[in-house]
Amino acid sequence: MKNVVLTGIGGQGTVLAAKILAQAAQNRGWNVRTAETIGMAQRGGSVVSHVRMGDCGEVVNAPLVPTGQADMLIAFEPGEAARTLPLLRRDGVLITASRAIQPVTASLSNTVYASEPVIQALQQREGRTVVVDEVPLLAEIGNPKTLNIVLLTVAATTGALDLPIDELKTAVAACVKRAFVDMNLAAIDHVTGLYQN
Repeated sequence: MKNVVLTGIGGQGTVLAAKILAQAAQNRGWNVRTAETIGMAQRGGSVVSHVRMGDCGEVVNAPLVPTGQADMLIAFEPGEAARTLPLLRRDGVLITASRAIQPVTASLSNTVYASEPVIQALQQREGRTVVVDEVPLLAEIGNPKTLNIVLLTVAATTGALDLPIDELKTAVAACVKRAFVDMNLAAIDHVTGLYQN
């Protein structure tokens, strides 16, 4: 059983990333269950997606990843990574974007939320942590809306998902609107060249 949690802020593409991951698992013949907690996502709130995959032929009965059972946490924002970290196994893999997105509460209270202390704390955990400096990377790719594809590709290159890049591409082609497929496939190729083990 592979358990993956994806988390971010509404509008970052978290739900689509979970759909792509689930599609890739289904293409392998795995039993898959997904669930989203989206709350006030359209107003900049938190989004958490759970993807549970029976990679050894298991039947997945429940869609939510239990506390401390996620094999991988893919975070689109470092504060969301910290908030969702209890779902990740102690030795699980954490992939996180580096840029902080100011929450409404920080804006209203005239306080500044900086990502550096959060990332430093995340890097102190036992398992593998990969911090993606996504701002220059997205500028190289030429489209900031490919963050979800960038993080999924980095996750695939770790080997922890048992998801080859060509299978990720097939899932992207099945889930993304046709007009955006080539752009997303190019993003996968670009990131793979940088992060491949």
